Amino acid sequence: MANVTYVPPKVWTFDAENGGEFASINRPTAGARDERKLPRGKHPFQLYSMATPNGVKATLLFEELIEKGIVEAEYDAYLVSILSGDQFGSEFVDINPNSKIPAMLDTTTTPETRVFESGSILVYLAEKFDTFLPSEPAKRTETMNWLFWQMGSTPFLGGGFGHFYNYAPEKFEYPIDRYTMEVKRQLDVLDKQLEKNTFIIGEDYTIADMAIWPWYGALVLGRLYDAAEFLQVETYSNLQRWAKMIDARPAAKRACLVNKSWGEESQQMHERHSMDDFIGKL
Repeated sequence: MANVTYVPPKVWTFDAENGGEFASINRPTAGARDERKLPRGKHPFQLYSMATPNGVKATLLFEELIEKGIVEAEYDAYLVSILSGDQFGSEFVDINPNSKIPAMLDTTTTPETRVFESGSILVYLAEKFDTFLPSEPAKRTETMNWLFWQMGSTPFLGGGFGHFYNYAPEKFEYPIDRYTMEVKRQLDVLDKQLEKNTFIIGEDYTIADMAIWPWYGALVLGRLYDAAEFLQVETYSNLQRWAKMIDARPAAKRACLVNKSWGEESQQMHERHSMDDFIGKL
């Protein structure tokens, strides 16, 4: 019988000193914490984000649209520093009451359309510009299957494995083992799917790839949680092939820079307003 080290109280109470990298901003309540305006640019779309995997989903689609020559998809991207609590400013909360990045405004509609949740942004833009989301019913459904797979599966990778392996103030065997097993199962799901498909749903590059790659592509390319050796990511050969293929795309290279605020200064881009912003960074 396992030793009991923690007995939950009858009623949970918030402890501001609960540890971890995000302890200073996490609260059990929603809503704005201060009055704060958001900047605005001249382009049709205003994106407020950060270059986390969820943020890269949105910038990847924007950059792919622009790569296709769709000038109507031009956007301004502004950094929302989640460690600084920018996501709790009043105007950001007006766009996303859940205080998570990315969040977007489409200024071409009257009134302006707010779009939050990365999956919703992908579907909204793909439908608006009629690309990267197949119109044929079976392929569209398969794309949505994998988009929703990502939305449902990734919390086990990020909030589960990533938290306990990388961010938690102490290492605990049980949660790390539990979430490692699930993440490796998910990697195997993707590896088997990509064994017989060039992209996630087949020969078509879609928003399903754009949703999955910033998380699982980054993981198998050794860019997430410093966990490549621990997870033996090199053993997922089909997933490796797919991740490297997307990584080589010019739009993907740009997308990973947008709203990046860490690493070498030459590889940071707090704001993005035009293609000129990438000069000297790629």
